[in-house]
Amino acid sequence: MAIFKLEQIYRKSYNQNGFEIGKNSWLWRGKGMYFLYFLLWVIFNGNFTLEICLFGIVIAAAVFAFTCKFMDYSVALEISNLKKLGKFLRYVCVLIIEIVKANFTVIPMILSEREEIEPALIRFQSNLKTPAARAFLANAITLTPGTITVHLQGAEYVVHCLDESLADGIDDSVFVKLLSELEED
Repeated sequence: MAIFKLEQIYRKSYNQNGFEIGKNSWLWRGKGMYFLYFLLWVIFNGNFTLEICLFGIVIAAAVFAFTCKFMDYSVALEISNLKKLGKFLRYVCVLIIEIVKANFTVIPMILSEREEIEPALIRFQSNLKTPAARAFLANAITLTPGTITVHLQGAEYVVHCLDESLADGIDDSVFVKLLSELEED
């Protein structure tokens, strides 16, 4: 009896077009995304009539089916990303603060005639595991005034700094710590 129930839970039913149906189907699990597509359809149309509602139901289903089949939409992945949203917003806030701080560091270097600027090209290794996190770190370095990521190969970064003082602590910066926290989840 228990084997039959497990088989019934994991059994997938398909319609004649090859789409999964039933309570375990992608359509049932992703009803939030389907509703979002339908809501966007109604908003973009500007009014709510029976005709717009019926077309919206069909078009939202088609777009949702396309998203699930060809763009690897997963409810589990969406829930995982929503759990990381707070940490990601913290990362964005820290990035903005660091950009402003770097601006105030670089402006005197550029405008001062007395200060001697010594450009530096540095190499360092990162302990970030995913290519996305490595790309985020490279972009954060480039967005921060005075530094540009010249090359990223695997976990090795080559960064051009406007002055040697800007290279201090770049390999264990706050960006690396925040991106490591994002990778853990």
